[in-house]
Amino acid sequence: MSNPNQSLKTKLFALCQAYVQQRIDTARQAMEAAQEAANSEEKSSAGDKYETGRAMAQLERDRHAQLLAEAMKLRQDLERLSADKLYDTVQPGSLVTTNRGIFFVSISAGKLSLDAKDYFAVSPASPISLALLGRKTGDSVTFNNLTYQIQEIV
Repeated sequence: MSNPNQSLKTKLFALCQAYVQQRIDTARQAMEAAQEAANSEEKSSAGDKYETGRAMAQLERDRHAQLLAEAMKLRQDLERLSADKLYDTVQPGSLVTTNRGIFFVSISAGKLSLDAKDYFAVSPASPISLALLGRKTGDSVTFNNLTYQIQEIV
């Protein structure tokens, strides 16, 4: 018997993968653009201006390299999860329906919209995940002075 929320979880997993891929692509493109800017800085008679421009472009490239590294780590975190596994307790990979929203414990991708509904992709290390981890259907947790009643875990 197939759980309809199982395919929902698979779709959310795919949205997280697309989010990560978009971050990787954006960081790579920005790195390349910054590298091209550094390479195309023309040497002028004012050598300091040239060096400053190259240094600024290098800093920009380094910043985007850091963003790329973070996006690659997100991809690794996502690859460790199993979208087709069912869970009895809240843990990485689970889809948690509460009275205050539906949380996909996966990566920190924020709000995901699917079929006119909003879901929240949250990292297992996020404060809301830490409050929910290990809980079962029917449990309640308090987070930011709000009570979250767990209605379903997939």
